[in-house]
Amino acid sequence: MKKVLLAVFSASLVVLLASCGTTRMYSWYNYQEDYYNYVKKSDKESMENLIKTYDMIISKQTESRGIVPPGIYADYGYLLLQSGKTKEGKAMLEKEVELYPESAVFVNSLLKRVK
Repeated sequence: MKKVLLAVFSASLVVLLASCGTTRMYSWYNYQEDYYNYVKKSDKESMENLIKTYDMIISKQTESRGIVPPGIYADYGYLLLQSGKTKEGKAMLEKEVELYPESAVFVNSLLKRVK
């Protein structure tokens, strides 16, 4: 009886500990730090760093979902629109709607302002 209880306890412990591991859904790289610096400083260097981070997030998604996180294309597109790159910005906004249709109302309101 003790062997059975020990086996059940051991198996339960293994399952419990195995379920504690976290799996990241998205790769964020330096997004949080670069976005904070951009909002705080709003200079050309911080904008360029944020653009590089967006490029990395979009091109190198290595985590479990393998797709770009919601809002990244929209935020990147808006940043491109602000920097005068209208064509690229619109393309990013349209990509956001393609991947996340629920963002269509917000993105379409941004696109109407650009036209």
